[in-house]
Amino acid sequence: MLLAVAVAWRYGETDRLPLLVSNGIMLGAGALFLLAGRRADERMIGRREGMLTVTLTWVLLSFFGMMPLFLGGYVPNFTDAYFETMSGFTTTGSTILTDVESLPHGILLWRSLTQWQGGIGIIVFTVALMPAFGGMTSQMFDAETSSITHEHFLPRVAQIAKRLFGIYLGITILLTLLLLAGPMNFFDALNHALTTVSSGGYSTKNNGLNYWRSPSVEYLLCFFMCLSATNITLLYFLIKRQWKKALGNTELRWFYAIAGIAVAITFAWLLFLHYGENVEVLFRQSLFQVTSLISTTGFLTADYSKWGSFFTIIALFLMTVCGCAGSASGGMKIGRFLILVKNMLNEFKKQMHPHAVISIRLREQVIPAHVVQRVQTFAFVYMVLIILGCAVFLLDGLVFEEALGTTISAISNIGPALGNYAEGNFHALPVLSKWVYSFLMMTGRLEIFTVLTLLLPGFWRQ
Repeated sequence: MLLAVAVAWRYGETDRLPLLVSNGIMLGAGALFLLAGRRADERMIGRREGMLTVTLTWVLLSFFGMMPLFLGGYVPNFTDAYFETMSGFTTTGSTILTDVESLPHGILLWRSLTQWQGGIGIIVFTVALMPAFGGMTSQMFDAETSSITHEHFLPRVAQIAKRLFGIYLGITILLTLLLLAGPMNFFDALNHALTTVSSGGYSTKNNGLNYWRSPSVEYLLCFFMCLSATNITLLYFLIKRQWKKALGNTELRWFYAIAGIAVAITFAWLLFLHYGENVEVLFRQSLFQVTSLISTTGFLTADYSKWGSFFTIIALFLMTVCGCAGSASGGMKIGRFLILVKNMLNEFKKQMHPHAVISIRLREQVIPAHVVQRVQTFAFVYMVLIILGCAVFLLDGLVFEEALGTTISAISNIGPALGNYAEGNFHALPVLSKWVYSFLMMTGRLEIFTVLTLLLPGFWRQ
């Protein structure tokens, strides 16, 4: 937030005081927390404490992060300010703002930085920069990055976090420089790099990327949105020139295969709908929107709600499956989807060979039965949350298409939804629905189990 203060001072706008006051409040709260925990016994910290710490960190930092918006009067409503900040930290990209360009530069940068921090994960981000948690780091890292399997390429969690953060920062700098070579100025390039690498989708313009109408920018962002949806450890292996380990990853190949097929089908559908129009424009729109949805970035260059019900089915599938495990994207993840598909095919084989022992393999790796069971449980809970969230939104006045799209948008951290919320603006969403949406954003970002486990009575028993 001090970076945002520096920008506010540079432009001499009205956000200097709200940002400074917010910094002071955060500093004071941090000092109180530090004093309160100075005699804590880290040997008593386990998985429960790790899950609780991660969840409370997201809840509290979203509260502290909303203060510049709320104190400065840029979002005078508490619910809206919290919604906007939770959307930022969870890299969802949904917004309640109707005039982004009216915000001062410091607030715009802070808004983008919330997504950038959320993309790498607040806890991993903290562990990378402040390795002062001792033995607690592994519990926090597991709670923050709970995916199918962890491929720990270094022995210490703090070392892992530092390597991930270094790659993340390097990609952000590279994209900033590339965007700067195009039609964007430095401020816009930096903000869009922050929100692309994090698969967030916040923009500094009311019309988003359509403000520039630059094909080169759109193709460039397609490439980096794919990077943001790639397991970041694979990028580490690529940098280390471990080509086979990176490019031979089954989940990665499935991700690009699904994205490629979706682009081809969407392109054919748009050619059918808009026969005779510019073919390159239709292809670019197909490529960009499919990439934006499957990476959960949420940038828009076209109103896909006008592409008909057929594309709605494609969009819902992309919004559910999404990117790779260990990436900045949300959703169920390709890895889990792959395990579910392989397990389903094995069940068909067992119908013909009931006594056969058939294991699920990802290349040479055999997936243990307990991992398959965990994936099945995750998928079940994921669908239950969609049903419950959809029911709440219906009771709060949304029509079915909007309720379904809004629920999936929240739990998959995408931003755009369906119907009147296809552009990702939820200003008109009822108050109750905004709080439910905020809860679903956090639950989805922390991969469901971390948050929902806290709601079980057994979690709080000795």
